[in-house]
Amino acid sequence: MEFIAPLISILGVMSLGIMSPGPSFVLVARTAVANSRADGLAAALGMGVGALFFATLALLGLQAVLLNIPTLYMALKILGGAYLLYLAVVIWRGSKQTVDIVNDSGEKPNKVYQSFKIGLITQLSNPKTAIFYGSVFAALLPTNLSISVILILALMLFILEAGWYAIVALALSSHSPRKIYLNLKTVLDRVASFIIGSLGLKLIIEASSE
Repeated sequence: MEFIAPLISILGVMSLGIMSPGPSFVLVARTAVANSRADGLAAALGMGVGALFFATLALLGLQAVLLNIPTLYMALKILGGAYLLYLAVVIWRGSKQTVDIVNDSGEKPNKVYQSFKIGLITQLSNPKTAIFYGSVFAALLPTNLSISVILILALMLFILEAGWYAIVALALSSHSPRKIYLNLKTVLDRVASFIIGSLGLKLIIEASSE
């Protein structure tokens, strides 16, 4: 049971990182407000699946691979940054379009799936997440972990990430936030586009300067 204390420490550090505003937060918040609660929860689930993927790869040694193959890390940063820039352009171009808010009971499954897919790709677009996970694991986890401990940790991080963004989606999909969003849609969409685009550009600049 010597791994209990490190697990608690890791979850505490990860919680601070997950709750820090970034492209994931902006995307889930906008999806929940602009579309529906079901869409927001689907995007949150996509974030959780992406976190599970990165956590598992980090535990299996992806961090070491990325750090020892700078070209691969640079390429992943550029690809991730390009996707965030593309997403920013899509949001900006749609900022003046009207939105028809759909009740959760009338939500189309394929639309919810699209929200899940966008959430997943947005999470996977930033390879720095894998480095962050790997760094925390290296600093706080004991060596020679069993497969069961690895699986438990990855599952807990999935629950933490998906749970946090589900809270965001539930909080922002209520009537008042939607009303505010509809009244300020163009401005809020362009702010979201600017934030996501800036983070994408930052990834590309970092990759180019390495």
